[in-house]
Amino acid sequence: MDKDQMKLTSAEIGTLWGEYVNGTAIDIVNKYMLSILEDEKIKEVFEDAIKISGNQKQQIERFIDNEGFPIPVGFSESDLNEGANRLFTDIFCLHYLHIMTLHGLIGHTTALTSSVRKDLRLFYESLSNDAMSMYQRTTELLLEKGHFQRDPYFYPEKTPEFVTNQTFIKGFLGEKRPLAATEIIALSLNIKKKILEKSLSIGFSQVAQSKEVRKFLESMQNASNNQIQSLGKILNGDNLPVPMSWESEVTSSNESPFSDKLMLYHMGFLLQSAQSYHGAGLASAMRVDLVTTYEKIILKNIMITKEWFNLMIKNNWLEQPPLAPNRKEIAKDK
Repeated sequence: MDKDQMKLTSAEIGTLWGEYVNGTAIDIVNKYMLSILEDEKIKEVFEDAIKISGNQKQQIERFIDNEGFPIPVGFSESDLNEGANRLFTDIFCLHYLHIMTLHGLIGHTTALTSSVRKDLRLFYESLSNDAMSMYQRTTELLLEKGHFQRDPYFYPEKTPEFVTNQTFIKGFLGEKRPLAATEIIALSLNIKKKILEKSLSIGFSQVAQSKEVRKFLESMQNASNNQIQSLGKILNGDNLPVPMSWESEVTSSNESPFSDKLMLYHMGFLLQSAQSYHGAGLASAMRVDLVTTYEKIILKNIMITKEWFNLMIKNNWLEQPPLAPNRKEIAKDK
């Protein structure tokens, strides 16, 4: 059998389905942001991002349709309120595209490692290349505009050092060792993602139509803020800078550019994606206070995700991914 004619595996169908639904949601946000942008250089990268997204969507549709699976509903122009007032500044839009590109880059790489068929591997390779190019462009533009937040600097030691005793892992009582570079990577990245999560929840809560959705977004905003404070406190303890917040980049508009379904789904996507980053932070933590902080954040986010799940189901907004065959039900039908 031709390698490109092999049936897609469950992992391959699952990654295609996820790429499609997540991609259509982010694409709608990008289209709104393009409509309000004033900076020509930022406009240009958004135009290219939307063009790339459109091409990717068509290719995913062909893959799924050729396997006989229904094309996911995802999100469309019906989830966009064209002409809505400006909810975000140009700089916030650029930060958003930068972080979403990072999510996409990691997602495409994960999908590639789950793929066997050559045509699908080449497809995800092209997606990864597009994401790497977009990441470079958004980084350069943030640097040019003086808005890229660099991680703390270190001064080099004269010689390599080795851990000599158990005090290396202490973090509550007694003297704590300084943070390791590997720990700061995770702290900084998790805080930046939480800042985006908090800023979006502020903007979305201002414009949400449903009281239940608005209440959930407000509680998510508070949780994000508390987690930023917890992680930032650890950096402050070593006199290291904490990434700046973006709340001032959200306007006071209360006119919604998006459907409540899209906004709620988007926050759920960020919640679930964040758990993998928190897990990576936990895995790299070698100080007790860091381990405990990440564990608390992960447990809190599990509780929030459960609330999100229930609210999505209540409103009939949660699209079901392809499921494995239910052998017991099939046997009953005989």
